[in-house]
Amino acid sequence: MTFWGFQVYDARLWANPGFGAGSFTAEPLALELAYLRDFDSRAVAERSISEMRRAAPVSELTAEKWMNAMARVLPDVKKGDRVMGVHRPGVGASFWMNGKPLGDIRDAEFARLFFGIWLAPTTSEPGLRTALLAGAAP
Repeated sequence: MTFWGFQVYDARLWANPGFGAGSFTAEPLALELAYLRDFDSRAVAERSISEMRRAAPVSELTAEKWMNAMARVLPDVKKGDRVMGVHRPGVGASFWMNGKPLGDIRDAEFARLFFGIWLAPTTSEPGLRTALLAGAAP
């Protein structure tokens, strides 16, 4: 993913055979971001909320709750770090960094909108979405 000409991260999607792009919210999957730059966790959380709001309204109370949850789970990232989110439909999301568990956010709506940042038709990066979903059923 490139933003304003700066490379931000490389992304990979893991999903079961038969994975359908239109039903990503109902299927388990893992999304890994290999960071190409340093970011503090607050900036990552703020950008995530902003992107989640592209798909659905998020109240200030919910945004604050999710910001706090992300601050608890997601650390600052350095160039070369790999952060993986695992979508657990109906449950929430689990996060890992460089192969080590970070924690869970047990909120299905959070997980739906969070993974939608990359996989929903409302993404701000349709080219990245197309690349991630290459080979997936419609």
